[in-house]
Amino acid sequence: MRKLGLIGGMSWASTRTYYEYINRLVQQRVGAHHSAPLLIESLDFAPLCRLQGDADWQRAAGVLSESARRLEQAGAEGLVIGANSMHRVYSEVSQAVAIPIFHIAECVGAKMAADGVVNAALLGTSNVMTESFYRRRLVAHGIDLLPPDLANVEALDRIIYEQLVVGKATREAERALKTMITVLEQDGAQAIVLACTELEMVVDVDANVLPIYDSTRIHAEKAAEWLLADA
Repeated sequence: MRKLGLIGGMSWASTRTYYEYINRLVQQRVGAHHSAPLLIESLDFAPLCRLQGDADWQRAAGVLSESARRLEQAGAEGLVIGANSMHRVYSEVSQAVAIPIFHIAECVGAKMAADGVVNAALLGTSNVMTESFYRRRLVAHGIDLLPPDLANVEALDRIIYEQLVVGKATREAERALKTMITVLEQDGAQAIVLACTELEMVVDVDANVLPIYDSTRIHAEKAAEWLLADA
């Protein structure tokens, strides 16, 4: 198998999920005693949390680029960034290394297009829901996205940053997400994109009123597929 680098820690909770998903997929494909060849650099999330201005994002681009270089130098042949929001600096990070980095929104868009989805709603952090860096990747795959509801944006930021990134999943958060998804269905959404790697902690991906496209699971599937391409 190839060797994959994972830039994690954003948050540690979702990095744990990536590790589990990728290893379970490898185990299913090549046998119970196999595990994924991974190099993981788990960054300190506090300096990268709730970034605002351009200067903050430039600093984040530098932090992730250095991480990518270290993983490449350590032997990684491909990379994933284990966070949706940090794909805002994807271009800068990808230019820092000579190995491929799999863009999470590209993976999600390709999966949805293959399934024939043409209309969806996006749930994630405020920058993912309101800025163009993520949305345009899905639109390029022929997916029409409902405009973000600002009340949902504020509620999701609270749930994600105050609960999920520290590993806390509450019944209150589960109910809030269920209500959001139900209303989005009534507003015409054909599917829901979980564009935050922690949201699977409070959304039942396999049993919901709408098809759920979990970015973490889809990204991990792409990673495992690439790992096993020569196996």
